[in-house]
Amino acid sequence: MLSAQTSITYGFNNFFLLFLQNNLSSNMATPAVLRIILGQNDSSKISLPSGIPDSVEELKSEIKRQCEVAGDFRLQYKDSDFDEFINLKSTSDIQNKATLKLIYLPSASSLTSPCLSSVEPSLDETASISSVDTDILSSSSSSSSSLRCEPWPDVFPVPEFVYDVELQLQRANTDFQNNGILFSPSPRMKSDILESLASQIIKYKAYPCNAEFDAVAEALVKKHPCLKEQGSVSGFYGWKISLKYKMANYRTKLRNIGCSELNVNSFKRKQGDPRTSPNQVKKARRAEVNYCPDYPTGQSQESLEEERLALLSEVRKSNNQQVVKEKMEKTFAYRRHEVIEEKPFIAEFKRRWPALFSEQEVEAEFTRITTVPLRSKFMQQLDHHSTQLITIFKRKGGAAGRKIRTIMADLDKNDAVETRRACVLKALMVYLNEDPENLIREYMDVEDNQEAMDQTVLGIFAIKMEGAESTDGLADVGIIIEGVEVLHDLDNTANAVAILFGLMYSLDLSYPTNLKYTFEVLQKLVMELDGNKLSTKAQVLKNKLFEGTF
Repeated sequence: MLSAQTSITYGFNNFFLLFLQNNLSSNMATPAVLRIILGQNDSSKISLPSGIPDSVEELKSEIKRQCEVAGDFRLQYKDSDFDEFINLKSTSDIQNKATLKLIYLPSASSLTSPCLSSVEPSLDETASISSVDTDILSSSSSSSSSLRCEPWPDVFPVPEFVYDVELQLQRANTDFQNNGILFSPSPRMKSDILESLASQIIKYKAYPCNAEFDAVAEALVKKHPCLKEQGSVSGFYGWKISLKYKMANYRTKLRNIGCSELNVNSFKRKQGDPRTSPNQVKKARRAEVNYCPDYPTGQSQESLEEERLALLSEVRKSNNQQVVKEKMEKTFAYRRHEVIEEKPFIAEFKRRWPALFSEQEVEAEFTRITTVPLRSKFMQQLDHHSTQLITIFKRKGGAAGRKIRTIMADLDKNDAVETRRACVLKALMVYLNEDPENLIREYMDVEDNQEAMDQTVLGIFAIKMEGAESTDGLADVGIIIEGVEVLHDLDNTANAVAILFGLMYSLDLSYPTNLKYTFEVLQKLVMELDGNKLSTKAQVLKNKLFEGTF
């Protein structure tokens, strides 16, 4: 029998050992990393030094902190048994290097996308997120109610028509499959079909190009083969022409009811503006999805001006990024009208909208306009094509080839990813017969070159460190527009080019004549925006770029 003192001592020792064991196990928790899918073509990695949290709520808090995500959301994890995303109920279901996806709830406000969609795009595990199964990041604020959420689709979704039209088409399709008889719709039925297609097209853009009309007409006859045209080579040429006329009439109808995107082109509106030619059409020309949106529901020019004034005070406060972002999103339509209709000088616009001139806000504005992430897409595509581009550059002969080899020599001194990107971009300009110095100017000292910088219409300045031999030795990188330094401390040349590209959209700037091919390639081949129609020079490069990939 143990004495009372011995029992107490034995119990205390057991308690002390258990306490030490629990503390040691918690202190020795295995660190973990998780891949977080934030939205379409947007993912991030978070580190958990103390291991995966015990509760889902703790994990959500950590995601909000590290990914700077606001609003409410639920989590899904990639289940290995079913190979699909399933709602996360317990953190015991996930392990180190697991993939999680954020599903934003209706009250959530996104940091990376201005629109709300219930569509859930799917994930390609090896590359990026497609637009089939993953929720597009969204905001349910009133500022986004009039914004388009998706770019032009790869395959146009033909809508469901009114009941009687659908019924007749079903019977006609069956008759076509059984007997090969084509269907000739009545004028009224054809008008109903075209009207539905026009209302579907306007969800993506107001001014489709010729290739996009082709895509819509082709999708129509594929879904309803009974509507193919006998005697037409494509089988849908007549539908395409009719659709063009219907779309023009549909735009007129929307313009008459006050649609801002179309009203900006009204002849009556332009008569009172001496700066604008009546024949000038202000429309999306570079795959802008939200070019000139309507003001949010319940808002007017006066109320949004009050929001802008409030934004001026908010931007001066520290640690106030979320409030600034919400107000920037709310005033997006007001800002776009100002940029497109008034065409302000950069100095004046920067004074009115100082919050826009930061890397994060340029990226957010670009995403609002195009629905495409800026820097992640730019860097991913640039890195993806770099190897083939370098191979193409090596084949270049003559003076351009010698200049390219001088530029690429920096890679022998430093093969860092930033140096590689900068060399590829400069060599790309030379390959397109454009001078890199028209875009990127390198200086050793700011004071000695201040006059030249003040005279720069549009470009990037790079201040080199004393004694630096390659493009990585930069003390500062910034952007100048109309002689105004709009951004600086951009880390590296490639990042500055990406941000400048975003500013071209945010400020509705035209591409410089002496750099038009460079920006065309960046837009259509790198960012994959409106890449159907290319200049001869860009098409030749595209052909070489994709040699051997099919």
